[in-house]
Amino acid sequence: MIPKLTGAERQAALAELSGWKPAEGREAIGKTFTFRDFNEAFGFMSRVALMAERMDHHPEWFNVYNRVEILLTTHDAGGLSARDIALARFIETAAARA
Repeated sequence: MIPKLTGAERQAALAELSGWKPAEGREAIGKTFTFRDFNEAFGFMSRVALMAERMDHHPEWFNVYNRVEILLTTHDAGGLSARDIALARFIETAAARA
């Protein structure tokens, strides 16, 4: 089983992740990304999807035109884990390239 982050670990991780916030009513973090258009948003989602598949760790997400909302949690851990933080860091890198 994947260990859930402690409160201190969660706070430290969130301090390093710009714009990521705890999800209301969930043991998860989320962020909304806005791109120039649908093509840019879809390209970003494709890059994230490829990494998520390699990690075997998939985000919950929602896309409308140029906006992508992402929620990360580790269901096996019952909350936030190091996997979520690693994927969030990759997502930040992918968004910066878009």
